[in-house]
Amino acid sequence: MSLTPEQKKQFRTLGHKLNPIVTVAGNGLTENIQLEVDRALEDHELIKVKLVVGDRDVKKEMIRELCAIVECDLVQEIGNIALIYRAADKPNPKLSNLHRVL
Repeated sequence: MSLTPEQKKQFRTLGHKLNPIVTVAGNGLTENIQLEVDRALEDHELIKVKLVVGDRDVKKEMIRELCAIVECDLVQEIGNIALIYRAADKPNPKLSNLHRVL
């Protein structure tokens, strides 16, 4: 699923006030990190992920790999923070970052 520019703009606005839920350290994308990101996306739909990696190219590759593994869309990448989105099958209005605001 590809996001339209209008959707990306709306999600960037909503994501501005969010804090990172998952932090990826130098040991890479372990199975536990992938599962936690997948669970967080199912609950919240729009999340921030912090990547603590020194090399910029490695960080970009990790973000692309993470998005491919958990089947989500990259909304924005600024510094060490990636804002990612995936629509939930059954969104919970109390947990979803989109439904609480909209």
